[in-house]
Amino acid sequence: MLTQPRPPELEFFATLSVLVAPAQEIGQTPAGKRRIIPITGGYVQGHGWTARVLPGGADFQAIVTPSLAQLDARYVLETEAGELIYVCNRAVRSAPPDVTARLIRGEPVDPGLVYFRCSPTFETAAPSLAWINERMFVGTGVRRPDQVDIACFTVL
Repeated sequence: MLTQPRPPELEFFATLSVLVAPAQEIGQTPAGKRRIIPITGGYVQGHGWTARVLPGGADFQAIVTPSLAQLDARYVLETEAGELIYVCNRAVRSAPPDVTARLIRGEPVDPGLVYFRCSPTFETAAPSLAWINERMFVGTGVRRPDQVDIACFTVL
C-alpha cells in the first residue's frame, strides 16, 4: 500500500511592509474593475537579513465581484548587501461587499474580516540567495490605507 504524502510544513521567510500610493482607477473592463496601485517603497525583515522595497513597482488589481479582488503585484527588493530580488506576488482578497468597498475607498478595516492569501515568487541573480529561485512561498496579508503588510513563508 502506498503511503500518503505528508502535508507541507511552513517556515517563516520574511515580513514585507510595502508602501503604496492612491489607486489609479482604470474602470470596469471585461476582467473586472481594474485598478493600479503604485508601490512607493517599504522595508523587509527576514531571519538575519533586511531589505528595502524599491519604488517603481505596482499592484495590478481586478475587482471581479463585490467581494473578490484578484491582485498581481510586481516590484523589486534590495538587500542590505545591495542584492536585488524580483517579486511577483499574486493574491486573492475577499471580504463581505461592504468591507471590500471600504478597502477600495482606502479606509482602515479589521483584518479579521478579510481573507487575504498570496503566493509570491522571488527571483534573484545573487549567488548567496540562489536558493529562493528554487522554492515555493505562501503568505498572508493585511491591507492598510497606505501600506500592505505581508508575512511570507517557505513551503518545506
